[in-house]
Amino acid sequence: MLDSIDDRPGRVLSGRYELVEPLGKGGMAVVWRGISRGADGFSRPVAIKRIDPSCRGFEEVIEMFVEEARVGGLLSHPNIVQVYDFGVDERGERYLVTELVRGAHLRDWVASFTKENELPPWEIVSAIGVEVLRALDAAHCHVDANGRRTPILHRDVTPTNILLDQSGVVKLADFGLARAGDRGRMTRPNIVKGKLAYLAPELLAGRPPSEASDLFSLGVVLWEALTGKRLFDAETDLDVVRKVQQGYVPLLSRERPGLPLGLAELVHRALSREPEQRFPGARAMLEAFTDILRVLPQSVDAATLAQSFTRVGVRSYRPGQAETA
Repeated sequence: MLDSIDDRPGRVLSGRYELVEPLGKGGMAVVWRGISRGADGFSRPVAIKRIDPSCRGFEEVIEMFVEEARVGGLLSHPNIVQVYDFGVDERGERYLVTELVRGAHLRDWVASFTKENELPPWEIVSAIGVEVLRALDAAHCHVDANGRRTPILHRDVTPTNILLDQSGVVKLADFGLARAGDRGRMTRPNIVKGKLAYLAPELLAGRPPSEASDLFSLGVVLWEALTGKRLFDAETDLDVVRKVQQGYVPLLSRERPGLPLGLAELVHRALSREPEQRFPGARAMLEAFTDILRVLPQSVDAATLAQSFTRVGVRSYRPGQAETA
């Protein structure tokens, strides 16, 4: 029996989704640029995500893939990558169809500055943070069909899961590690969730995830984007874990002199070792960010973001890639 290693340009899944070209490969999945075809010549560009052949048979991977589809189907927000369809092809293999984001992820965007010995404008970084917080707020405040609040925690807020569309829109991707409030832990307790350098210390200590743990991860992302450095960098996973648990965060005021004091304080608060010392929720952190941007002489609008995002070029949707130094 053939398997998904035979995915190739021109292959059509379920008689509808044509694979055009691979866009990227992560730890457990391959993402393709595709075309959704319908009646009377209808077509639409999409991203098609497939479980990597090397990960087939791992129940945890399948569960995360299914959970990404399930949670994605619950969320509809301009700053969240939208899930269009989830199905099984003629060979019994799953596929996830989402909107196609035409741009690059945050890590590539930051690298486009550091390669030229520059740092990203803090105004743009702040605007990106605002958009991610809007996505997290929508997920954290999710309400089910019965009006019951069922928070969805992302658990994997990392630079490669923050996509920058060339239209100037920021999209949060890959809810494969999400834990929704309507079900318990999906996988075995010894399976480490997320990328270690972005995990909140309480998660590494075995405590349950919370809204505050997503905010910590965003804090790491923002600190790194503002400095062009890795925050919890080490040669081994064990050393990374130790650094996160120690919770030492170099002062932004020293790493990047000239940052607004309020911005530095906001990032450091998100990076507090104890969850109770962080913002009470994404909305509170969003309001603090909005206050910082309000003092700018010129607003950071979508056109400004689009102009900055185009410096990377179109890489399209590449979620779920391994976070490497």
